Amino acid sequence: MENEHYDASDIQVLEGLEAVRKRPGMYIGTTDVKGLHHLVWEIVDNSIDEALAGYCHNIEIVINKDNSITVKDDGRGIPVGVHPKTGISTVETVYTVLHAGGKFGGGGYKVSGGLHGVGASVVNALSSWVNVTVYKDGKIHEAKFIHGGKIDQKLTVIGECNPDRTGTTVTFKPDPSIFDTTIYDYETLKVRTRELAFLNKGLRLTLRDDRDEVDTTGDTFHYEGGISEYVRFINQGKTPIHEDIIHLEGEEDNVMFEVAMQYNTGYNENIYSFVNNINTHDGGTHEEGVRRALTRVINNYARKSGLLKEKDESLTGDDVKEGLTMIISCKHPNPQFEGQTKGRLGNSEVRQLADSVFSAGFEKFLMENPEEAKLIVNKGMLACRARNAAKKAREITRKSDLTTTTFFGKLSDCKSKDPKVSEIFIVEGDSAGGSAKKGRDSMTQAILPLRGKILNVEKARLDKALGNEEIRTIITAFGTGIGEEFDLSKLRYDKIIIMTDADVDGSHIRVLLLTLFYRFFRPIVEAGHVYAAQPPLFRIMHGKTRKYVLNEEERDQYLNSLPDNVRSKAEVARMKGLGEMDAEELNETTMDIEKRVLRKITVDDCVSADAIFEKLMGDEVEPRRDFIVENAGYAINIDI
Repeated sequence: MENEHYDASDIQVLEGLEAVRKRPGMYIGTTDVKGLHHLVWEIVDNSIDEALAGYCHNIEIVINKDNSITVKDDGRGIPVGVHPKTGISTVETVYTVLHAGGKFGGGGYKVSGGLHGVGASVVNALSSWVNVTVYKDGKIHEAKFIHGGKIDQKLTVIGECNPDRTGTTVTFKPDPSIFDTTIYDYETLKVRTRELAFLNKGLRLTLRDDRDEVDTTGDTFHYEGGISEYVRFINQGKTPIHEDIIHLEGEEDNVMFEVAMQYNTGYNENIYSFVNNINTHDGGTHEEGVRRALTRVINNYARKSGLLKEKDESLTGDDVKEGLTMIISCKHPNPQFEGQTKGRLGNSEVRQLADSVFSAGFEKFLMENPEEAKLIVNKGMLACRARNAAKKAREITRKSDLTTTTFFGKLSDCKSKDPKVSEIFIVEGDSAGGSAKKGRDSMTQAILPLRGKILNVEKARLDKALGNEEIRTIITAFGTGIGEEFDLSKLRYDKIIIMTDADVDGSHIRVLLLTLFYRFFRPIVEAGHVYAAQPPLFRIMHGKTRKYVLNEEERDQYLNSLPDNVRSKAEVARMKGLGEMDAEELNETTMDIEKRVLRKITVDDCVSADAIFEKLMGDEVEPRRDFIVENAGYAINIDI
């Protein structure tokens, strides 16, 4: 590829750096573990931009032993000439001046992600030290920065390299005085690294953890199929209804657009959209264009082919999304993001581009593959019938309230009607429910005992789920409604606490409940309202002291902390099930707000969560068997 114009004049300077350390949240969102990992992506994004421009083919990310991060690429290398406006080298300019980057110049990049030029300088501002090495024109250039962006070593030629070698290597150490933690999590970095490889076909990304002295090989991600391979990855463990993944793409006015999709036999949609590699979790015009085209094209085909009769109602967007896994990726030279979290694309021109590219390609697929087309239409028609059945079942649920005879006797509600202070314990069985009722604070704590195991909704549509009495009871208690009528603002409790025994049955019930919440009440999980109680596994008594601990490790730590003469007389008892505890015990160990331990349930990575639920709760036996074989050695508390 002919080298496009890219030198010091392409770097425009907009403003200074001084505010970043004072208000880091404005630039990276948070200073917790999420903000810490965000620093990595700001540097990686610069390398990705080189890949989007066609110059970078390999990116390596390393967690060093001291929890510093190294990002190495084989792009063109940051320009090293003196910048005309700052009078210092362009490398120093990029790393010390906010809004200085090739993304603002006319010839630097057509398309870019990241924070539009603030990334490198923000990382520098929030780091204890940063070292930048540039390989360019047969020379090795190095600059060093310390104390949040101060130049420690001006850009200096420190050696020579092969004239063909180009690229940039950056190593930075986050400032512990700014971040809550500076310990990087390998799995968090791995998920995003793999995602970037899917979204940039042909680009090779390698992630390595040099803190791990056992495994130093790391993970390499390289997908020539791009987002088609992303769809295949998400659909692992699912049963596709058509073998080929449909991949459509087009370009107009430097806006590149592509979609990959495949239907499976499941009932849940998995639609993820991206703009310049950024996850647009709130959708936007690119997603709207595809969704409206999907519904229109399937209905048109179904009518023309006679699968939908004249008297039949048209399929809705929800009908045609059932069992659909889809990745939408748009590369735009000037994306306009909307919403509080900037998670929605607002460019109006993209809507029509997405519609036209998708509809033309999808219509062609349906016409050329009549057998697959029939399967897709029939799936939508089944979903339509189920939707109408669910509507009737919802009406029954909506007519139910907390005073109806079918509901009375199950829920022991709290006296408070203020959702901010109210919480509900979903407990396993009537015996545990009885103890919980006696041990609760009746002003703010409600108790809902479940009789038996609820329906596995991973294998059921909404209409079947609504036919399950236990699920209807949960819906009525929550007050939010379900499906199209779901309203998070009507949630009656701030905390929904799953309280089950620490055995296999209890774990199974907990997974069934989490599957229900993830599939049908996902906003409740995302808003942080779902918790798991942590009942203690052991009670240790010595003298007048009674100590409860969660597991063997805590038991041993506590016992080892006691003097020898006390430890030898300590009585250690394994706790009974929740139903066998009396009310002094259940309140003291699991329900008392001052003493209990709760674990908040979060969905940090919806793709991973979906894959786990599908693997553990779905129809396919083989992935579940493999999981059990791989993890059997880690299992504890097994009932035999």
